[in-house]
Amino acid sequence: MGSFETSDDHKQEAHRTIRVPILVSDVHQAAREMVADLRGWKLVEADDERHILRCEASGGFLGGTCRVEIRVEGPADLPSAAVHVRSESDGGLFSRDKAIVADFVRPFRRRIC
Repeated sequence: MGSFETSDDHKQEAHRTIRVPILVSDVHQAAREMVADLRGWKLVEADDERHILRCEASGGFLGGTCRVEIRVEGPADLPSAAVHVRSESDGGLFSRDKAIVADFVRPFRRRIC
């Protein structure tokens, strides 16, 4: 079983928490649209009130399926949002959790920044 989560402590931009001066609700909606646009990703559950998306992402032939949680935090009435992405896998021969997180973060950062 593997897991990986974005953090401000990671060196690579694709592995760090995304922080943007945009309303949380707008960032959450953009994340939902991004999931729909990504090949091999499926939205499993959306908690629009808490701004959490639970998804499944294909880790490829040897990577199995990863469970991904995208959580947007920040004040509801101010343009300040932080996006946290966590991936967990328990199947497949190789954990691709770090790559799965980057597969979301890279294009999402371009979309909202």
